[in-house]
Amino acid sequence: MCGLLLFVVLLFGSCWCSTQGLRHHRTTAWNHGSPPRNPSGYSYDTRYYTQWLDHFNVADGRTFQQRYLISLDYWNPSGPMFFYTGNEGDITWFCNNTGFMWDIAPQFNAMLVFAEHRYYGDSLPFGPDSYKDADHLAFLMSEQALADFAELVTGLKGIYGDMSVFAFGGSYGGMLAAWFRMLYPSVVVGSLASSAPIWMFPGLAKCEGAYQVITNDFKKANVNCSTNIQNSWSTINQIASKAGGLDVISKTFTLCQALNNTSDVNDFVGFLVDTWFNLAMVDYPYPASFLEPLPAWPIEKTCLSLSNLISDPYELLTAVAESLQVYYNYTGTTSCFNVSQTAVSSLGAAGWDFQTCTEMVMPTCSNGVSDMFPSSPWNLTAFEATCMQMFGLVPRPYWTTVLYGGIDIHFHSNIIFSNGDLDPWSAGGVTYNISDTLVALIIPDGAHHLDLRAATALDPPDVVAVRATEVKLIGHWIQEADQMRKDGVSKRIST
Repeated sequence: MCGLLLFVVLLFGSCWCSTQGLRHHRTTAWNHGSPPRNPSGYSYDTRYYTQWLDHFNVADGRTFQQRYLISLDYWNPSGPMFFYTGNEGDITWFCNNTGFMWDIAPQFNAMLVFAEHRYYGDSLPFGPDSYKDADHLAFLMSEQALADFAELVTGLKGIYGDMSVFAFGGSYGGMLAAWFRMLYPSVVVGSLASSAPIWMFPGLAKCEGAYQVITNDFKKANVNCSTNIQNSWSTINQIASKAGGLDVISKTFTLCQALNNTSDVNDFVGFLVDTWFNLAMVDYPYPASFLEPLPAWPIEKTCLSLSNLISDPYELLTAVAESLQVYYNYTGTTSCFNVSQTAVSSLGAAGWDFQTCTEMVMPTCSNGVSDMFPSSPWNLTAFEATCMQMFGLVPRPYWTTVLYGGIDIHFHSNIIFSNGDLDPWSAGGVTYNISDTLVALIIPDGAHHLDLRAATALDPPDVVAVRATEVKLIGHWIQEADQMRKDGVSKRIST
């Protein structure tokens, strides 16, 4: 079955399935016993900080160990702290894929801290029982995670002295970076929220926006490509309904497990939707291995086999199967396709399922007309029923908007919202300036949080320009905060 993940974070794979019109997204669970390697070569220490299990209940004295990574290689006491607000997964993966922080740390003499989100990676409040049931998962909330971050920053200042702290984050981590500045402005002087869909909540954005962005990405590569994909859904159903059709599909796509029934076909359709979604997120201008090993501009490569309109159903099926080789078999080492997995195993599915069933209710839908996907409307009632079945609870779809302000955030300051036009999640992002200190930066040729990745010679000029603006704003806001702190100290001494 599809996991109940309505949002694909940083890096994230999505999942689609149709259950009474309910849209789901999925990421693959992380194996906590196998931490990822460090291909980047970045140098950091792994440490643990004792956190309260419940920051908002003084009668609850339980604690857990939160993992964080720290690098002092570039820091001196006059420099700031660059603080990454961890996403829904193992923090080492985010650390190794956020090269921008490492690139600019030397010029700021910055300390680097990457904080792991509670219930992910090694930061498990109840150890192996953390995902046991809703009672054990009850403390998995963005509010609690932000309080963890605030406590950790305060604790580190107690060790290294007072300093300006600037938050960074991408995707869900970007949302947290923005909310960190909003909720704790005395702790963090500003934040860079990259690809952060803080407006992808009920009533704030069009639910079909993400799939329209993806469709435009494929049209940009080749208009026939998107048309062929749009036509492929009826072709799949047509062939699946014939005698021997399931076997034809299974062999054409070299599936690891053959399709046996309608439910399997539905999962297969979700597998394809996931693939197109993920390709749009990681449509980077250079070879990368963020979700899968991919060439530069992978959508263009994917569309090569779909560049001509194909009317014959079996030829279309073969062409779609060939196009998948780019995403799943670019290295030439994959012998068959596993329908149940569409992204790397570095994200925490079980925890994110719970978050989407509590506070992270982020509707997505497709109509099959203005987009290239099967029609699947958003259905809150069906969504609530699924959450009740999975966790025995009903979501609070509007609580996040109440807590963090929704559209009405003009009274906050010092937040950069960066979005790439190629990224599906830009549909729920802040894409216009709200004030002089709530700044939106757009990367026309940018996919999912491209600006947070390490600089390369193949970066398009627009991301180079955006990074330069980000560095300028970060420096300005840190300088302002440093001066205010000095003025405050001087005033206290003089009085």
